[in-house]
Formats: sequence, C-alpha cells, structure tokens
Amino acid sequence: MATGIVLGYVDPALGERMAPLGDAFIKAIRMLIAPIIFCTVVHGIARMADMARVGRVAIKALIYFEVLTTIALVIGLVAANLWQPGAGMNVDISRIDTSAVSAYVAQTQKQDTATFLISIIPNTLVGAFAEGNVLQVLFVAVLCGFALTWIGPRAQPLLDIIEIVSNMLFNVVGIVMWAAPLGAFGAIAFTVGKFGAGSLLSLGKLLGGFYVTCLVFVFGVLWPIAHWCGFSLPKLIRYIREELLIVYATTSSETVLPRMLEKLEQLGCEESVVGLVIPPGYSFNLDGTCLYLASAAIFLAQATNTDLTLSQQIGLLGVLLLASKSAAGVAGAAFVVLAATLASTGTIPVASVALVLGIHRLMSQGLTPTNLIGNAVATIVVAKWEGALDEERLHRVLDGEAVPLTSA
Repeated sequence: MATGIVLGYVDPALGERMAPLGDAFIKAIRMLIAPIIFCTVVHGIARMADMARVGRVAIKALIYFEVLTTIALVIGLVAANLWQPGAGMNVDISRIDTSAVSAYVAQTQKQDTATFLISIIPNTLVGAFAEGNVLQVLFVAVLCGFALTWIGPRAQPLLDIIEIVSNMLFNVVGIVMWAAPLGAFGAIAFTVGKFGAGSLLSLGKLLGGFYVTCLVFVFGVLWPIAHWCGFSLPKLIRYIREELLIVYATTSSETVLPRMLEKLEQLGCEESVVGLVIPPGYSFNLDGTCLYLASAAIFLAQATNTDLTLSQQIGLLGVLLLASKSAAGVAGAAFVVLAATLASTGTIPVASVALVLGIHRLMSQGLTPTNLIGNAVATIVVAKWEGALDEERLHRVLDGEAVPLTSA
C-alpha cells in the first residue's frame, strides 16, 4: 500500500494503469463468495437442526442491524450539521455537469422496496450463483439447509461432501490471498493517481469530517457495545487488521468476506450464527455507508444553500433508512440511494450528487472499514445474545494465542 501511494503520487498516469491488479484480485475473491456462503449457511443450519433457533438468530440480527444503522444515520446528520463542510460553497446547480451521474440517477427509477424484496428470489436455482447476488445465495442456502434438516440422518453423506467442498474453497481463498499485496498495491496506486491531491484539496473539509465521523462511530458506539459484551474492540481491530487494510485499499468489503467467515468462527462464534449474520450484514448492516449517506446529503444541502428544517432532516433520515435497505447489492448502491433520497424528498437538487462523485472512492476508503468492523462486532454480539459464543476462546484468540479450531 505504501509503495502504491508513492507511485500514485510520483507518477499519477502510471498509478492509474495499476487498476487491473486491484480489479483482478477483487474478481478472484468474488468468484468464491457465492459457493462459500452457500456451503457455510447450509452446513451451519443443518448442524443447528432447530428451525426455531434459526429464525430467532435472524430476527435478533435484523433488530441489531436496524438499531445500529439508525444510530449511524443520526450521528452522520449531527456531525455534518456541526462540521458544516458545504457552508460557503454557494454552488450554482445550473452550472453542474450531470452527465457523469446520469447512470446512477437513472437507477433510482428502478429501486423500491417491493422490487428489492422480489429480487431476493432468483430466477433459477443456479442463477443466484451465476450472478453472485449475496442475498439470493443466502435465500437458496437457507431453503436447502431447512430441507436437509427435515431429511434427517439420510442427508449426512451430502453434508459431509458440503463440508469437504467448504474446506476446499477456504483453501482456494488462502491461495488467492497471496495476491492480496498486489491487489492492494494496484488499487491504492490507482486511487492516489486518479483522485489524489486535487480532490483532497477541493473537498478536504468533507473528507476530513467524514473520516472523523467514522472514528466517532467506531469508538463512540461500537467500543461501548464491545465493552458491554465483554471483549476489547482494539484487540478485535488488531485481529482483523489485514482485512481492514485490504478493504481500505480496494474499497470493497467483499474482498474479505470469506476470510471474515473463517476468522469469526475461529474467534468462537458458532458456524450457523456466522453464516446467518455476516452475509445479510453485508446488505443490511452498512454502518459506514449510512454515515456516508447522511453526511453527503447534508453537505449537498449546505453546498447548494438548501435550508433544511429539523422536521425535514428527520424525514430525510427516515427515507435514508428505508432506501439504504431497498438498494442493497446494487452496483454503485451508495450513489443510487443518495440520488433516490434526494429525488423522493424534493428539497435538495438531485443534480448536486455530481459534487461528490470525484471523491466517492476516497470516502469509500472510510466507510468500508467501518462497515467491516460493524459486521464483526454484530456477529459477536448476536452470538453472545444467542448463547452461541465460546467466550474463553474469544479472549484467548484476541490475546494472540494460536487456538486450534475443533469440530462440534
């Protein structure tokens, strides 16, 4: 990463040409995500053999997700109002070039809650795997897990095969992760080369304020939650430090999803809980994304001299809370949600989203690590809540001990 930053700064053009290294690494990981989620969830549910418990874990996870994302949106709104990153910019909407954001704005016409819910069901059983849609794969995996549980002992040979396939896939992840340094180098060189100094200077106040807001959420909200659950957040961050660096460089949380499934199980969370919290968390527990949406919306209001009353800001929060769920898994989701929210409220000009397009990737380097930490904490919290956490193992692993993973 350090080498990539230096290259992007010294030779921006060459830095931009390093993008394929990061893109190739992300594609290599993404091709493994769907089968890994399927194997993990199916095996976990079948081992749990308790349908009521599966539903209980899912409900607890969704309640936690909703509460934390609401808190994130509130913190983002408050921080942007206090920091005032867009004050004094006096942007003339008529002079903004909206051609670069037209594709994102167009997607707002296609996204609503009903469409999102229907899209969770794949067109074909294998379609979910072909498209790599996390929620569709999760839907199929839950159905298959239930079905194997109802079959009973006769399903054991198939479960053994699924476990072997899962082990094989995690070994493939281990092979692909050897390329992580190259992927991080290419991604960060591209970012610095393409969006570096100019973007940082022109919108530095927004970037700086957003990064501080992410830190406030992590250490002001997640740290107390971790303390309440009896584990150290700094130790957890140290435990997943390599994953945090990878998502910071690539601005994609998906690059470490297989590793997070493995690491959280290694940490003492039951396989079934990990499988039912992490994959949906990648769509419903995006704390960093919520911080970004709230901060960007208020910034655009300030930059365009759009006065928002307290009631309008509360309404904006409600729309963001719903929209952030219905657009989960969409390419460029943060921009789609932001544009859709501005269009639905009718107060902040939709065209103003073009102002943050240039620094979206730089802001993503703050929101993706926040999302990752939030989902790691969520998994441990739900596991403890459900009595599915080996706390002795948790503390030993976080203290740096090498504890072998034993099967049930």
